[in-house]
Amino acid sequence: MLARYRIVRGKRDPNDPLPDGERIDTRKHTRHFLRPETASVEALLKDPSAVSFRRFAEDYARLLAKRFAAERGPFDDLAERAKHGDVFLGCNCPTQWNPDVRRCHTTLALRFMKAKYRGLEVRMP
Repeated sequence: MLARYRIVRGKRDPNDPLPDGERIDTRKHTRHFLRPETASVEALLKDPSAVSFRRFAEDYARLLAKRFAAERGPFDDLAERAKHGDVFLGCNCPTQWNPDVRRCHTTLALRFMKAKYRGLEVRMP
């Protein structure tokens, strides 16, 4: 199963425990293949409007498609791991800058993986 989880700084709320399974940090500063581009994230945070989010979502979808076409292996590996165990994509969202988790790159990444791997169980937030 593939889903998302929230990465928190400091002490985690006991009512929001870490999920059991493989947890992967996919934030912009990582080297993960699902990370968004820093400039795109910064532009969205600077202007969190619906228009800006649509632009971010379109840019991110193109980025994932480009990475998928150039090097599909990491995507296949992630899908395979998620077929055999619980895998969670991590980000700090929701935050005060982005309070809607549906506007997080992890939600977009889950949609991408669900579209590419039809038999994969993907849990949307």
